[in-house]
Amino acid sequence: MRTLIVLRHAKAAHTTDVTDHDRKLTDRGEQDAERAGAEIRGLGLEPDLVLCSTARRTRRTAQLALPGVETDHQGLIYQGVLEELLELVRQAGPERRTVVLCGHNPGVLDLALSLTGGDFAFPPGAFAVIRTESEWADLSPGDGSLVTHWNPKEH
Repeated sequence: MRTLIVLRHAKAAHTTDVTDHDRKLTDRGEQDAERAGAEIRGLGLEPDLVLCSTARRTRRTAQLALPGVETDHQGLIYQGVLEELLELVRQAGPERRTVVLCGHNPGVLDLALSLTGGDFAFPPGAFAVIRTESEWADLSPGDGSLVTHWNPKEH
């Protein structure tokens, strides 16, 4: 059994003086990222690896939510193409039991829906916990089941 946590970056500031890639989290975003991490730990999940976009807001979200967890920053996650995200997860390695992919919409939502066939909202700071019997290398659309979904707007 493997667990994938798909995490969308927390709420980020919209400013004209920085590039999209360099947007930082708002105060609320910082709080929501910490809350998401507390929720993940509260579920008894201990991630082995975080696959994280190189954008500032995703790096900070991962840092606040999952401090101390090995993090691999991948530029492909910023673009959010479903097949590329799935391929990054496939490369996680068989020793990894719980992997987090921290990225952006619509890519993270597309990944979660593709794996589970579910239908749910994915605002900033939300995450989905997906279980699969597949090895990471063999992961394909429809191979996961949604265990839970957390939305900071609802909690």
